[in-house]
Amino acid sequence: MQLQSRQAGILKRANYYKSAPYAIVLVTLLAVSNINLKKDYANGSMEADGKGYYAYLPAIFIYHDLSFGFYNTIERVTYYNPDLNYEYLRSFKNKTINKYYSGTAFCMMPFFGMGHLNTLISGTAADGYSYYYMLWIHIGALLYLLVGLIAMRKILRTYRIAEKWIAFTLACMTFGTSLFYYTLTEYSMSHLYSFAVINFFLLCVRKYSLKHDKRLLLYAGFLLGIIVLIRPVNIVIIFSIPFISGGFRQIKDCFTSMLKHKVLLFLGFIAFLAVGSIQLIIYKIQTGTFFVYSYPGEGFDFLKPHFLDMLISYRKGLLVYTPMILLSLLGFVYLWRQSRFAATSLAIFLLLLTYILSSWHMWFYGGSFSQRVFIDFYAFFAILLATAFYNLPKGWIRNAYFSVAIVLTLFCQVQTYQYRHMIIHWSDMNKEKYWEVFLKIR
Repeated sequence: MQLQSRQAGILKRANYYKSAPYAIVLVTLLAVSNINLKKDYANGSMEADGKGYYAYLPAIFIYHDLSFGFYNTIERVTYYNPDLNYEYLRSFKNKTINKYYSGTAFCMMPFFGMGHLNTLISGTAADGYSYYYMLWIHIGALLYLLVGLIAMRKILRTYRIAEKWIAFTLACMTFGTSLFYYTLTEYSMSHLYSFAVINFFLLCVRKYSLKHDKRLLLYAGFLLGIIVLIRPVNIVIIFSIPFISGGFRQIKDCFTSMLKHKVLLFLGFIAFLAVGSIQLIIYKIQTGTFFVYSYPGEGFDFLKPHFLDMLISYRKGLLVYTPMILLSLLGFVYLWRQSRFAATSLAIFLLLLTYILSSWHMWFYGGSFSQRVFIDFYAFFAILLATAFYNLPKGWIRNAYFSVAIVLTLFCQVQTYQYRHMIIHWSDMNKEKYWEVFLKIR
């Protein structure tokens, strides 16, 4: 009887842990409600690049104008805010184009539809930028956070990590990193959407390596198309496939299995092309040509990467402003003990990823909290963090690691507050400024 009661208690606790993604999103929703609803989502509450990502939706579905003529009559007049204003339009062969890619708008589309319907019912201005549009886009961002966390949890389960450590890892990766800020405030930026889609792509690849379910080939192709449509540079995710597959034998088995499922493999490739080519079709409509480089004067310089600047500089260093990532690297020790192939392939991928991202001409990525471009790839650090939590020996070592994770989560929350209130400057931090405002909230 006592054994049955104990097992029932363990099962009950496990069920609580399984609900972690929902609990995390609920806490985030409370924060969103407290901060953003006070603003009434007025004056186009989207910020910076997010305006450009979103602009495809009113352009296509309201104004039917891919030359974005409404920019000067709506954004620059009705919803003008000098603090949030950002010029995202560019000229190509005397045609006006959007600097940014349409994948984020593709992800937002269902919630834009809900916002438009809600606006029509309410009788308010159906101009694409009024209250209900912004509200529903933010609701959508919260749901993308939820599905991203659900996918992350499912990935971690394939590593046979206990549910309680998975739950704690999800909380650390949300509240102890910049993911929380980009859900709370800059919800129209691309990174949250990439985070969710990449997580599901990795889940498909991981499950295919374990079960060889042929349907996953189609899903993976479709998701890879969205990944590229959101941020083309994120095609680098394919180089993580050796790690996420598990080993040489699993990779060999996957290739053998794919050859048996040629039809689904082909359909997955077609799905990838169909979604990925949406941007090319938009360019064709706008300019008469499929191929447009929308970042004139900007680009990668692979001979001059800012590798260390990206990781440890006071300006935007990932490990300075998101030290939870540094803590997660302890997981490499246990990953190496479990599989040298997995540890080596993940290390190579993360080094390659950092090299590519740090080669962008503006390695600090303009106005951003920490290195926002890494948000898309947080799943890999979650795997490392959860691996460390689960494998650390019981006792003071694990308790100390656990305590440090809590402290770093609180530290990140303080820095998030500082960034939101301009105590941490959006671009021009240095050593002197950093220590001058360290942990100050006034």
